[in-house]
Amino acid sequence: MSRRKQPKQFQNRGPREGEPREANSRHKHGKRSGRGGGPAENDAYLYGFHAVLAALANPHRLAERLLLTRNAEADLARQGADLGGLRPEIREADEIAALLPPGAVHQGIALRTSPLPDLDVTEACEGANRVVVLDQVTDPHNFGAILRSAAVFGAGALITTDRNSPPLGGVLAKAASGGLERVRIAKVTNLVRAIEELKELGFEVIGLDGEGGMSLPDMALSPRVALVLGAEGAGLRRLTREHCDLLARLPAAGTMKSLNVSNAAAVALYELFRRPAA
Repeated sequence: MSRRKQPKQFQNRGPREGEPREANSRHKHGKRSGRGGGPAENDAYLYGFHAVLAALANPHRLAERLLLTRNAEADLARQGADLGGLRPEIREADEIAALLPPGAVHQGIALRTSPLPDLDVTEACEGANRVVVLDQVTDPHNFGAILRSAAVFGAGALITTDRNSPPLGGVLAKAASGGLERVRIAKVTNLVRAIEELKELGFEVIGLDGEGGMSLPDMALSPRVALVLGAEGAGLRRLTREHCDLLARLPAAGTMKSLNVSNAAAVALYELFRRPAA
């Protein structure tokens, strides 16, 4: 896992009012390699009020282009939203939709912005007591919903695989409803190695598995917990399971015991959140 640092010029909101807002040099060379974008042109924009306003408020984003319908402009004015000096372009709803994935519910607002900095495990987990680890969760809606739950229930970081995970662009950001900007993310090439790093940082690594030996609410856990969730259907991979400290299951009332991975994450994160601080 490399420790690629974001250049200093990308750590501010963007150029001062009146300066040009051209795409930064990383964008000019094709690949959008950071947390905030994907390779496809129609995934280059964040959209929806929560996702866009959270990105505008994030000092690690460089806002480049903001598109609004007249109705969205009026809504933002009523909310007193801070656009950070960025001058919006007024467009029709169908013009905005043409820049986005088919069927995107953009609410009349879209933002092109720089990716967030690439983080390693240590950087992402700094100051966090709860971490989510995703073992090849590929669906952007599930991934985004997990980020939203992580933000709500106080998980400060999320670790995921560089391969077999979705682009951190518009679809995922909309599902995360602002969570993409509030949870630090590290993409790693080797998840087992990342799990061992988490242990070295003092995290107890708990794999969530329907066949786990103990129910999560019955477990006595350390103050720092990393919760590992597997992909839809496949669950945790063998090596991932073997490197967890413990395997836990969620309690169930009847014979149906499995949940969608994003729902399972929400339940498990709430269980960790409700415990008194150590």
